[in-house]
Amino acid sequence: MANLSSPDPDFTRSPVPSSARMPRFGLTMAWWSVCSAMFWLVVAATLAINYGTLNTLAGLALSAFCYALINGVLVRHAISTGLSVGLFSQTLLGRSGAALATLIFFATALYYGVFEGSVIAVAIQGYFPSLSLNQAYLLVVLYSVPLVLGSVQRWLDKLNGLLLPFYLIGLAAAVLMALNEYGYSHAWLELGPEGGAPADGWWRCFTTFMGVWILMMYTYDYARLGRKEDSGYHATINFGLPFYLFTFVLNGMAGIFLAASIPTDGPVTEVSVVLALLKLMGFWGLAFVWVSQTRINTANFYLATVNLQSFVEKASGLRLPKLACGVLVGAIVYLLMLTDVFSFILQALAYQGILVVAWVGLALSHIRFEPHPLCHEESAPRLHKAGISAWLVAAGLGVACMEAGEPFAAWSAPVTFLGAFVCYRLFTRYQPAPVLTGD
Repeated sequence: MANLSSPDPDFTRSPVPSSARMPRFGLTMAWWSVCSAMFWLVVAATLAINYGTLNTLAGLALSAFCYALINGVLVRHAISTGLSVGLFSQTLLGRSGAALATLIFFATALYYGVFEGSVIAVAIQGYFPSLSLNQAYLLVVLYSVPLVLGSVQRWLDKLNGLLLPFYLIGLAAAVLMALNEYGYSHAWLELGPEGGAPADGWWRCFTTFMGVWILMMYTYDYARLGRKEDSGYHATINFGLPFYLFTFVLNGMAGIFLAASIPTDGPVTEVSVVLALLKLMGFWGLAFVWVSQTRINTANFYLATVNLQSFVEKASGLRLPKLACGVLVGAIVYLLMLTDVFSFILQALAYQGILVVAWVGLALSHIRFEPHPLCHEESAPRLHKAGISAWLVAAGLGVACMEAGEPFAAWSAPVTFLGAFVCYRLFTRYQPAPVLTGD
C-alpha cells in the first residue's frame, strides 16, 4: 500500500511505485464511483426525446464499445508507467503544455462537481424546504471536501464500495416503484421528436458522448494505481466494456424508462428527475440521489483537487498543501453554484471537451508510434512544439466545425480526434517526443 506519510501521497510529481499500487477489488470500487450519476440517466432520456429511443440505445452501445477500446490502451499504458495525466502530458506537450492540460482537467472536473453537487442540494432542499437552496449548496460542499482530502488508497475505495450496493438497490427500486405506480407502457421505446427520429440520430448520440471523453483522463489517473499483474483485468473488465455497458446502456435504459413513466413539469432535466424521484420515493428517493451523487462527486472533487495542486506547481513552482487545494476547490464550487452557472458552463464544457478529445488523440498517437513513455521533470522541455502544435491544430479544426453550425457541428469531436492523432504523428517525425531519462 502507499506510504501515507509521504509528502506526495497522490503521486502528482512522480510515477506510482509498485509498493503503492492497489489490489484489484479496491481500485474497482474506487473507479466504479463514476458509474452512479443522475447525469447518465438524464442525458440518455434527453437524447431519446430528441433523437428517438432506438437511436439513443444504438449510440450508447457504440459509445460503450468505443470507450472500452480506447481506455483499454490508456489503462495498460498508465499501469505500465504509473504516470498521472499531468506527468504524461510533460512528454506530450512539455512542462508548460502539461500545466495547461492539468488546468483543463481541473476545470472540467470542477464543473462536473458543480453539476452533481447541485443535484444533491436540490434533493436536500426539496425534502427539507425549510432550508434555502444556498444553505443546501453550502452543506453539500462542507461534507464533500473532507471526503477527498485522503488518497484513493486511503479510503475512497472503501467508501464507494460501501455505497455501490445502495446505488444498485436504489436504481432497481426506482424502476419497480414506477412500474407499481404508473404501470408498464411501451412509450419509453417510442420516445422521439415530432415528425419522427432523424436517420443519423444514432451518430448524433454517439458524438454527444464524445463530449464526455474527460472520462479518458479520469481513467488514466485512476488506472495508474493498478498493479501490473492486474493489467489485463483492469483493461478489459474494470475500465472496460462491462463498466461502460452498465454506466451508459443500463443507466440509460433506466433513465429513458423513468422519464417516460414519471410525470415531470417541463422538459427532462437533472432537477426535474430529482423532484420526480422525491415525489415517487419520498425519503428513499433522497437517499438514492445522495448515494448516487456522493459517489460520483468523490471522483470529481478528488481529481479537481489533485490537478489544481499539480497545475499551481507546474505554473508557479509553488507546492500548495492538498488541504488548501481541496478547500479552494470547495469554495469555487460553492461560488459557481450561487450563479446562473448552467447558462454558461454548458458552452464552456463544449469547448473544453474539444481540447480533451484532442488530448486523447495525442495520447493514443504517442502510445502507438513513440516508444519512450516517460519524460522526467528535469529533462522535459518547456514546450514540446510538435505536441502543442498538433493539439492546437486539432482543437482549431473542432472549434471551426462547431462554429460552422449543422451539419458540421456533429462532426466536431471526430474531426478533432482524428486531427490530433494524425498531426501528432506527422509533427513528431520532425521533432520526436522527449526521450526517457533518469530512473
